[in-house]
Amino acid sequence: MRSSRATLSIRLFGRLEVLCGGVHVRITGRHAQALTALLALRPRPRLRDAIAAELWPEVDGPSAASLRQALWLVRSSLASVGLEPEAWLDVDQETLGLRPGATLDLDVARFEQLADLADEPAAEAGALALYRGDLLEGLGHECFAAERERLSDCYEDLLARVAAARLARGDVSGARHAATELLGRDPLREEAHAVLIAAYGLAGSRSQVVRQYRRVCSILHTELAVRPLPETDAAYRMALAAANARSRERAAALVYDPAPFMPILVSSA
Repeated sequence: MRSSRATLSIRLFGRLEVLCGGVHVRITGRHAQALTALLALRPRPRLRDAIAAELWPEVDGPSAASLRQALWLVRSSLASVGLEPEAWLDVDQETLGLRPGATLDLDVARFEQLADLADEPAAEAGALALYRGDLLEGLGHECFAAERERLSDCYEDLLARVAAARLARGDVSGARHAATELLGRDPLREEAHAVLIAAYGLAGSRSQVVRQYRRVCSILHTELAVRPLPETDAAYRMALAAANARSRERAAALVYDPAPFMPILVSSA
């Protein structure tokens, strides 16, 4: 058996993934996966009936049999890779949870810690890398819906902060990447449109500045029947000025040099 002091890594972003010492723990069955995820998110021992009601609210009466089957699958999955289930699970006749002394590495917890430090480039990169997808993709249990939405909002807010911070640091490509990712998730995030408008201005692309501004105007009119905020209009005007300045700089750099076209005089001597 593996040491009970080993770290159990549980990844809840995207599809559930459980590892111990680099070895994948294959949790078989959706109910067992949902139970594993619920225990990771709420590790304190709770009444079995309460856990069953969270996982299977559509079933009339307590789902004791379903919970017993899911727990058996979780135990079997841990034992299959040499882990002692009792080292991780705190189980008795009435309650179920994770042992307080169990060493867990939970991606959701690390994401939230790093997101709070998002003004630091290393922290923002780490937080973005951890978000491999929305919480527990593939598990449709209603008990995860509120947490999935909360973390999705947190990720989108992080993208907005990162896009603005990268733009302020002069990282135009990074700012565009973060803003584009945010708009792919929520086209109504006006601050992301403003970042793209400013980034295109710094890059000297007047046509992209105008196109992005027209896009945000169209989306806001269609979805909300409103015009862009004054801040977005100001960003548009500044981006146009920046793009025009870049165009003048490029034009000034194209200095005509007549030397290559001077005729070569060949002496007849």
